[in-house]
Amino acid sequence: MGNKFELTVISDDETWAMDRIDAGIAEIGRIERLLTTFSDDSETSLINRNAGIVPVEVSSETFELIERSVRISRLTQGAFDITYGSIDKRLWNFDVGMTELPDKETAKKMVRLINYRNIFLDGKRRTVFLKEKGMRIGFGGIGKGYAAEQAKKIMQAMGVKNGIVNASGDLAVWGYQPDGSPWTIGIVDPNMRDRVFSYMKVTDMAIATSGNYEKYATVGGKRYSHTINPRTGLPVTGIKSVTILCPNAEFADAIATPVMIMGARAGLDLIDQLKDVEAIVIDDDDCIYRSANLYFV
Repeated sequence: MGNKFELTVISDDETWAMDRIDAGIAEIGRIERLLTTFSDDSETSLINRNAGIVPVEVSSETFELIERSVRISRLTQGAFDITYGSIDKRLWNFDVGMTELPDKETAKKMVRLINYRNIFLDGKRRTVFLKEKGMRIGFGGIGKGYAAEQAKKIMQAMGVKNGIVNASGDLAVWGYQPDGSPWTIGIVDPNMRDRVFSYMKVTDMAIATSGNYEKYATVGGKRYSHTINPRTGLPVTGIKSVTILCPNAEFADAIATPVMIMGARAGLDLIDQLKDVEAIVIDDDDCIYRSANLYFV
């Protein structure tokens, strides 16, 4: 998935623990093969190849993940949208070689195919149809959270009562440390990636962070996140990082990016309307905002 996964199991029996970790890794690999856009054989690639042509029958798993993705798109008024794959990657190159932004009109044209409303789902036939030719879906905004959640479920079903699935910093944690205490989770300082600015004690929780400190470009002295606003086609500015806490890793992964796109005020207003979901937002001025029911030290 282009991400580093780390799996942790607490047990006195190393062989037993490694068997469970191997099962979690196998599940992550299975999901990658199912959802990847880098293989012509995946269901995602099949859907994309037939955009504007014919509906594609898919597995229940893929169909239901797309259904949930569309619901999140509605919830965030399009700030989350799996049709982001329609954007022309030649427009953006978030590295030191990027020296200017495209003009607004060009950017707007490049995102014309991004529209979750043009995903047509037929529950009876279990088909997915992308209305416009050239449309593409991708699960970069939800896939690693889904994989982490599924790996956790596999290991729990095999008897793992205490563990962590770490998907490049997006975490699914359950149970307790060997000393019986909750897991200690650090929130990264977006200004210094090797420094933690706050800690939380958690169990049976998922944590996901979206930030501009991992991949970005600096143009005219201003930092631009690799996260693209699907409405404008331009990079998100104003927010350095968003950390989401909730019981489900898939949802935590999916909701972090739209909060970053929506901004601190609108994003936290949304979070405060959701049950058992909390957020920490850091803006470009290093002001820290948190959702109404969240307390951290």
